[in-house]
Amino acid sequence: MSKAVVVFSGGQDSTTCLIQALNQYDEVHAITFDYGQRHREEIAIAQNLGKQLGVASHKILDVTVLNELAISALTRDAIAVSNELMENGLPNTFVPGRNILFLTLAGIYAYQLGADTVITGVCETDFSGYPDCRDQFIKAMQSALEQGMDRQLTIKTPLMWLNKAETWALADKYRSLTLVRDQTLTCYNGIVGAGCGTCPACILRSKGLQEYLDNKTSIMAELNQKC
Repeated sequence: MSKAVVVFSGGQDSTTCLIQALNQYDEVHAITFDYGQRHREEIAIAQNLGKQLGVASHKILDVTVLNELAISALTRDAIAVSNELMENGLPNTFVPGRNILFLTLAGIYAYQLGADTVITGVCETDFSGYPDCRDQFIKAMQSALEQGMDRQLTIKTPLMWLNKAETWALADKYRSLTLVRDQTLTCYNGIVGAGCGTCPACILRSKGLQEYLDNKTSIMAELNQKC
C-alpha cells in the first residue's frame, strides 16, 4: 500500500498537492502546523478541507515556539505585510526556519506511519523568493532526513517547476478548480478565496488564475508535458 504525508496549510498550493496525492496514493495523511501565524484562519480551513476531501488522518501540531523565535510579518501583527524586499533581499513575510521545521516534523510523522513520501507545495518557478522553497533546499532536507532516520524518504514537490497558471491548471485537471478558488486561504491577511487582493500572495494567485483562464488550452498542454 502506498502512503504519503502532505504538508497541508489549506492554501492554494498545498490543497492542489493534496488533491493530486489523493488520486495517486492508496492512503494520504495531512499534517498542519499552528505556529501562531498571522493568517491562523488557515488551520480551520485546512481541517474543513481535510474532512471534505477524505484524508486518512489529519494531524494539527502546535509549533508556536517558532513564533517566539522567528520575527516576520507572518508572526508579528505589528509588522505590516509589505510588497517591498528587506535589506537582505527577502520579503518580510519570510519566516526563517519554517520549512526546515515543518519538513523535519512531517518526516518524523511519515516514519511513524510507515509512509515513504512527504509532499509539500513549495515552488521556485513562480514564488515569493523564500530560500526554503528552492529545489536545492528540498534535496538537502531529504538527504538529512534519510541519514538522520536511516530510512528511505522522498520529499516530493509537484509544483516546483510550475508557474501559478500551471498550478491552477493542475487543480482543474483534477476537476477541483472551483474548490481551490473558493475554499482555500492563501491571503496573508486571512481572507478566504480571492483574498484581500493587495498582499503579495493574493497578487501572485490572482495573476496566475487570470493567465490560466485566458489561455486554458495552451497552459493545460504545457502542464501535461511537465506532469
